[in-house]
Amino acid sequence: MNEPLERLHEAGLRLPEAPRPLGSYVPAFRAGGLLYLSGMLPLRDGEPLATGLVGEDLDVGAGRAAAEAAALNALAVAHAEVGLAEVAAVVRLAVHIACPPAFHGHAAVADGASRVFDLAFAPVRHARLAFGAASLPAGMPVELDVIMALR
Repeated sequence: MNEPLERLHEAGLRLPEAPRPLGSYVPAFRAGGLLYLSGMLPLRDGEPLATGLVGEDLDVGAGRAAAEAAALNALAVAHAEVGLAEVAAVVRLAVHIACPPAFHGHAAVADGASRVFDLAFAPVRHARLAFGAASLPAGMPVELDVIMALR
């Protein structure tokens, strides 16, 4: 039984194919009981779901949707690496948001990713930080830094 996948399916969410790295690195690294994921981007079929700055080129809703897509990619990578049933929880989530200096909606954007992880691993919740960035890879609006605890 794979409870995280079942919970996601019940919520109408499906894992995409795990995205390929955009450079010379591995998608995930297992160290002891933790799985460290490389930066997760909002890619679909190898292409950016969105580009631009949240609060300038994109509204908060589009930023939240990009964070959700990046979180689903993170789960897809974890599933490809160890099997999602082996993941006990997300320990920490850091959400990098490409935005102008005056932007203040970081938490609302990050909630897109948190919602996905909360659905997958309920009732366990994660620690989180969210912060602005001047730019992110390929001009994408969000990038996630995810650390997972393994069973």
